[in-house]
Amino acid sequence: MMDLRKEHISLLLPVGETITGTGSRKSLKRHWNQLSRFQKNLIWIALVAVGIFLFFLMPYDDTTSREPRIVERMEHIQIAPFKKRHEHLGALHLAAANTAHHDKGVVDRSEVKEVSLNGTHNGKNRLRAHDGDSKNIIDEPPVMDSAIDNNDNHNHLVEQRLDEPEINVGGEVPHEATLQVIQNELKEIVDNEENVLEENRRSDNAKDFKGPTNDRQRAVIEAFLHSWRGYKEFAWGHDNLKPISMSFSDWFALGLTIVDSLDTLYIMDLQEEYDEARNWIDQYLRFDVNRDVNLFEVTIRVLGGLLSTYHLSGDKMYLDKALDLGQRLLPCFDSPSGIPYSDVNIDTMKAHPPKWSPDSSTSEVTTLQLEFRDLSRTTNDPAFETAAAKVNVKVHELEKNEGLVPIFINANTGQFRNFATISLGARADSYYEYLVKQWIQTGKKNDDFLIDDYKTAIEGVLHQLVRVTPNEKHLYIGELINGKDFKPKMDHLTCYLPGTLLLGYKNGMPKSHLKLANDLLETCYQTYMKQPTQLAPEISYFNLNGESESDIYVKTNDAHNLLRPEFIESLYYFYAITGNKTYQDMGWTIFEAFNKYTKVKNGYTSIGNVKNPLNTRPRDMMESFWLGETLKYFYLLFSDDRNEIDLDKYVFNSEAHPLPIRDE
Repeated sequence: MMDLRKEHISLLLPVGETITGTGSRKSLKRHWNQLSRFQKNLIWIALVAVGIFLFFLMPYDDTTSREPRIVERMEHIQIAPFKKRHEHLGALHLAAANTAHHDKGVVDRSEVKEVSLNGTHNGKNRLRAHDGDSKNIIDEPPVMDSAIDNNDNHNHLVEQRLDEPEINVGGEVPHEATLQVIQNELKEIVDNEENVLEENRRSDNAKDFKGPTNDRQRAVIEAFLHSWRGYKEFAWGHDNLKPISMSFSDWFALGLTIVDSLDTLYIMDLQEEYDEARNWIDQYLRFDVNRDVNLFEVTIRVLGGLLSTYHLSGDKMYLDKALDLGQRLLPCFDSPSGIPYSDVNIDTMKAHPPKWSPDSSTSEVTTLQLEFRDLSRTTNDPAFETAAAKVNVKVHELEKNEGLVPIFINANTGQFRNFATISLGARADSYYEYLVKQWIQTGKKNDDFLIDDYKTAIEGVLHQLVRVTPNEKHLYIGELINGKDFKPKMDHLTCYLPGTLLLGYKNGMPKSHLKLANDLLETCYQTYMKQPTQLAPEISYFNLNGESESDIYVKTNDAHNLLRPEFIESLYYFYAITGNKTYQDMGWTIFEAFNKYTKVKNGYTSIGNVKNPLNTRPRDMMESFWLGETLKYFYLLFSDDRNEIDLDKYVFNSEAHPLPIRDE
């Protein structure tokens, strides 16, 4: 009762009575206690925010503290793939700064200007200094310092010298650190940057490409750049882009898309993107890593890509990488038979058959010779060519069916698998391709058993595998199941053959090869045009004895399109050898179909169904060969100069990487 009375008396104080400081504090405390927890939290947050704001408004001029923050910010911007591209420029600018300092003492404000360091060829790569802020930096500039003029409080920029203390005009520290400004006297040095880079990267024999010359080539360039941007953003350094899920897929974790695209970038004259790819390979492509790789795939994509780009550019870095890789692949040939194992650990250099079977694919063990021979003849080390040539001899000596080979071979026994399928599609296709291309690569010798095996095989194809549909008379190449039973099935992979046949005819093969090439090219074209998407399926079937209403039909499980290059490759050969622009028009129709049905926001994707334009079922995968082969062949097909790659001087490997023809 006493407490209540006291409280009652306190509330009845006269209105005019002065409230003491103690009473005020009690009242504020009472109001605070009456607030909800949420209201209290809001007040604390506001107070903390005001405190932080006031803290950052406080002036702070400690030069030694600020400079590390500048360097730290620059290092953060310079992400790994692009760092150190212009590492020689620091020395160039410092030398020029020394000269300017001795001549003039302090930089005149009228001579201070923004610097653009042009990249090679097109000047797309630039390092800018603007308002003290670093933007879009992909190169490593020299270390810079800044100073303030006491008279007008404007920043002047001078370079920090290696052996002298930093120069501060007026003895004050600048408010902002700037990245890079030089005097007029430095302009000539900066302009010569392109020449310095090219001296290190190119030989006197480097091939020069001029870039696109017409709208169709420019459209291919845009398709390539669209694909490259997606890969760079979501899959950089990984094997393949998954453009829909904005992620990546690794097969061997060797940056397959970068290496496979190198010579495409070079041929298209995409210098900025080429520099990005080159820098990644130089700094990050290593082979001393503990992983298994497939001998065939890594040979045609990585070894072939490195060798091709070396021959086009003259940049020895690629040859050094190729030699390292070749030495790590050689253990595959240490098998009891000399037929190489299919897989190898490139760190331990231990080889073994595929995990799924004791046998290797015939095409895989016979599609290594172009690359290994070129590596030997470029490095003057015969070990690579010797190992690969022994495989030629071994396969040459095996019994065949009119030159036709089964699709499997055993590395331990050196024998073909009994009753294996005979096909010119998957697992056998490039065996026939490399017979004629090796012969061309080595100067077309008359006594070469490789060309004899090739001619025998094509006769076997004409005799045993060629059929014509009953209604529309489409010529196609089927398969022999169990080595004997004909099946009217043809892989899209087989559509490389028209181009290879024409290349052989150009180099002296009989007219029967030319007729087969023409007829088969037309059928391959129809596998595209018969579909509502105008894109070919992975596998086509043909009407053999009237069992189907259509002469060409597709089964549901085979209706996918993987962005494959084989037919575009053949169109390229036909255009390059004949000059007939009809083949360009055929290719353009297909290119537009790719743009319409496979282009997505972040690249291009394989699709699961070419039979329904309204439901193509995208598969979320962009293989490296889309950039390395398909778009390269499109670009060359649409060229105004059909000899942009001279087929008398170069032979393409199975992954579209051109290698030089050698007469010796």
